[in-house]
Amino acid sequence: QVQLVESGGGLVQPGGSLRLSCAAPLYLNSIYDMGWYRQAPGKQREFVARILYGDSSPYYADSVRGRFTISEDIGKHTTYHQMGRLKPEATAVYYCYYAAAVTSSAIWGQGAQVTVSS
Repeated sequence: QVQLVESGGGLVQPGGSLRLSCAAPLYLNSIYDMGWYRQAPGKQREFVARILYGDSSPYYADSVRGRFTISEDIGKHTTYHQMGRLKPEATAVYYCYYAAAVTSSAIWGQGAQVTVSS
């Protein structure tokens, strides 16, 4: 079973920055895209950002565009999610995912708690 390893969550003050990482197994020979969703307490999971693997084409939710940056390290099968100018409403569990092909179901990470509070 494929497992993604997330790291980098924590507590940050409003206006601060935080970086999340998501590593997929190196034995994978096909990755179509990787990305992030988040789920705040009492809310549905929502899309945050994704990147087409190997193409470095990023896509962002309107709510984070200009403040969050997604990037990839192909050799490490890792995607990074740099979050800047964080707001309290960004508090959520952030889940990374990967898809092997455009028609594949997503494989999810275990989630990383991000709390934005003073």
